[in-house]
Amino acid sequence: MKDFSNQILNRNADRDVEITDIQTCVVDGNFEWNLIKIETDAGVTGIGESYRGGGVTELVEYTKRFLIGENPLDVERLYRRIIQEMSGHGGTTGKVITAASGIEIALWDVAGKILDVPVYQLLGGKFRDEVRIYCDCHAGEAYAVEDGYTEYADADAYSPKAYANEARRVLDMGFTALKFDLDLEMDNDPDPFNGRLSNGAIEHKREIVEAVREEIGYNIDLAFDCHWDYSVESAKRLAHKLEEYDLMWLEDLIPPENMDAQTEVTKATKTPVATGENRFRVHELSNLIYDHGVDIVTPDPTTVGGLGETMRIADRAEENYMPISPHNVCSPIGTMACVHLGAAIPNFDLLEYHALEVDWWDDLYTRDEPLIEDGYIEVPEEPGLGIELDEAVAKDHRLEGTDGFD
Repeated sequence: MKDFSNQILNRNADRDVEITDIQTCVVDGNFEWNLIKIETDAGVTGIGESYRGGGVTELVEYTKRFLIGENPLDVERLYRRIIQEMSGHGGTTGKVITAASGIEIALWDVAGKILDVPVYQLLGGKFRDEVRIYCDCHAGEAYAVEDGYTEYADADAYSPKAYANEARRVLDMGFTALKFDLDLEMDNDPDPFNGRLSNGAIEHKREIVEAVREEIGYNIDLAFDCHWDYSVESAKRLAHKLEEYDLMWLEDLIPPENMDAQTEVTKATKTPVATGENRFRVHELSNLIYDHGVDIVTPDPTTVGGLGETMRIADRAEENYMPISPHNVCSPIGTMACVHLGAAIPNFDLLEYHALEVDWWDDLYTRDEPLIEDGYIEVPEEPGLGIELDEAVAKDHRLEGTDGFD
């Protein structure tokens, strides 16, 4: 068994740095944003983010047993150490990798600050000065957000007209790419379990897509997300119905476990198919990419293993001439980490933004100007991630019952 215990590795004195503390703060946005802070004896602090939801803070706390005293500049070695040390905790997949993702991002932030370069430079350099954003939209007027799901006051919230109206509103904000959810309550009729869509449900979805296309035209990129709800035959029927609307992609049509079934759906339609957000590490996506079981791969860097692991996935996608568009439901911290990734990946396409309803999203960081301008985020030139958390705002929106940063 490899020995991943603390090692004395030679380096110059100005890079002889140690991790002194790792802290977490769960911010209650439209999702539970798991923020991670790494402190060092050089007085440099890094910030990262793990994918939303429970269990992450406990796992991050556990890593302090073996990461305190380590040199934060050894980003890849420490990421692998987390996997090795926690392999008995399910450390090759799942929540352990999610926790490791946020720690890895915070380590890149520390490394960039110590070395006085932006993170994209550490990842290999820059392909673009700004990253295009697609806005994840919800039709209708939201009146409550609970557990990540938005409810609507308007009984016609899921009507084709409501979708078209929201598309126009978001388009007027400057975005050039949009995505909507296409899984609806009516999908559960007559049976909520078998994943089969009725002809009526498919026709209603077609009417939604048609209404949005008529409103925004064909020069705007348009995608729809189905959240893994359908059987293979229903996924095929739906994708065929939507071929005429030139979608950017149709996302997560079937449950994520069976790669052969995913490949069957993808190869049965001319509608581009996207998936990948709930897979872990490069190992769980490689076969899907090499078999061309997906057209656009959508790993979530805060889930899949961090920025380095996402770059390994992107390398395999590039070998197969496949674009990568990371899934992102993060706060500004995780979003900016994805921006550096987008700068450094040649086959990067565009990045998700999923916090339109959070009116204090831009308050979470210490900048005067909004992060997103006319549907783009500029790649920062400041050291590290180029963004600093406003901890007072994070404290104000801390998830009830959690402690937050010291």
